[in-house]
Amino acid sequence: MRAFICSRDGTVTRIESDAASTEARPVLDGVPVSSVAADGDRVIVGTRGAGALLSSDGGGRWERVELPEGDVFSVAISPADGALYAGTEPSRLFVLRDGAQWTELEALQDIPSRERWSFPPRPWTHHVRWIAPDPQRPERLLVAIELGGVMLSEDGGESFSDHRPGAKRDAHAITWHPLADGRAYEAAGDGAAWSVDGGRGWSALDAGRELGYCWALAADPADPDRWYVSAAPGPLQAHSAERAYGQLYRWDRDTWRALPVPGESMPYALATLSDELVCGMADGRVLRSPDHGESWQELAETAPITAMALAA
Repeated sequence: MRAFICSRDGTVTRIESDAASTEARPVLDGVPVSSVAADGDRVIVGTRGAGALLSSDGGGRWERVELPEGDVFSVAISPADGALYAGTEPSRLFVLRDGAQWTELEALQDIPSRERWSFPPRPWTHHVRWIAPDPQRPERLLVAIELGGVMLSEDGGESFSDHRPGAKRDAHAITWHPLADGRAYEAAGDGAAWSVDGGRGWSALDAGRELGYCWALAADPADPDRWYVSAAPGPLQAHSAERAYGQLYRWDRDTWRALPVPGESMPYALATLSDELVCGMADGRVLRSPDHGESWQELAETAPITAMALAA
């Protein structure tokens, strides 16, 4: 397993782990990192104020991606065609396909609800909080606007539909199931939801979960009906670094079930790979579970975590 961890001290740490050993080492530091995506040896990192950084050798060397907006809140690598995406504040979306130039997907600006988008802590602005390219269909793309909702493109970003019915508006994270065509999941400040029709329609799933402010998200690759969210009482409790606290939940077909994560910190980043669940805690611990969150092993510890990606 290879993971890339972004932490609040401006460091990206690469973790290599197998059955015999685990090695953690910094591959980037001194950069205000905010988001990360990885696919094999390709890694893209978003920053606050310094654009994006791209590595093609697993973090050995980095090149800066100059974008019109310096605050990059979200990045993604399409599993379907390898396209790179970057989302910014204010909300703009950029793509790099086939080694060409970065271009803006300007259709995001034409969404009718755009004039009402607003991020409560900074109500004069908003941002692309998450980008989710469909792993099976390169033309299909979900984009989460904080705060504005979930937008869908079915033509590679040439056009976007407005906020999808049933989805949550305070969107934080979105993912697709890697095998179940059209199955998508959302974690949001106002709860959790999923879609079974390619992101067109959504259903809220909040039964059994005591905490409402959902943040991180992951889906079980082997079972599209099993997925995970982390949640806190509210944004203050979720985003207070070492003092943050919350709960990890697993959807067990008809209800959310709280999982016994060690310690009292907030599960701040989630990812799945094969039969493992990996959790990056707000206090800096990186945990792995081989049994769907029932037991845990600590892999490494960094500064308080802001984002995490696993490299397939």
